[in-house]
Amino acid sequence: MNHRGGLALIEQTWLSWMQHRSFFFLLAFGWMVPPLIYLFVWSTAAGGGTIGGLTRGEFVAYYLVLIVVNQLTYAQTNWTVGDLIRDGRLSKLLLYPMSPLYNTLATELAGKVVYMIFAIPITAILALVLRPELHLSAGQVIAFISALGLAWLLRFFWGYWLALLAFWITRADSLLALQDALIFLLAGQVAPVALLPGVLKTAAIALPFRYMAGFPVEVLTGQAAGVDLVTGFALQIGWTAAAIMLYLALWRRGVRHFTAIGG
Repeated sequence: MNHRGGLALIEQTWLSWMQHRSFFFLLAFGWMVPPLIYLFVWSTAAGGGTIGGLTRGEFVAYYLVLIVVNQLTYAQTNWTVGDLIRDGRLSKLLLYPMSPLYNTLATELAGKVVYMIFAIPITAILALVLRPELHLSAGQVIAFISALGLAWLLRFFWGYWLALLAFWITRADSLLALQDALIFLLAGQVAPVALLPGVLKTAAIALPFRYMAGFPVEVLTGQAAGVDLVTGFALQIGWTAAAIMLYLALWRRGVRHFTAIGG
């Protein structure tokens, strides 16, 4: 593993993305639209009362935090891994003196920097206008940072192992689309997990998708506390470990299986 070369690649990719930042700002805005829609839906429905124990201001806080968390955890680069495998460009990366994983990480981290340049100011302006109710403690912030890091790891490696199925099937991208749909439904985007009906709530708590986006938001807003917090972290760590093991197993088998002509 050539870590120095990997870091240089990350820096070069970030500088390249900054030259085309207007395009990526449009992508970031597109990802903000669904949470904004549900922010206005739930905050309007709550009005001067509560829904599921959440006030209008708490719904605003939840969805504004979700906007930032979703931008930070979304692993858009996993969509390109299958293309590299299918068209043979992976063979070139295999010749580099570093793991091909760095190529994906370079784009992933560069994207996060560019997206945050857009997303954070917009979210801050919305917070000034919409006045969220968010009561923070030092413990919540520390737990949130940990949950956010694990959420990114889980979402990245879960999508990466799905993308590696392109070694054996031609349309692995459809599985990534299914993953995004399940995150939308079960990770607290349509509604906070606590408000989901019985079967969906049980599925959201048990499956990994909640821990890719919604769980860090619940930690920061105080919806996950006590036993729920400990259980949530245990499941998040377990699913993250499973995703990394699946990635390692599929990568080793896939590279042995991989063949490419031309390039």
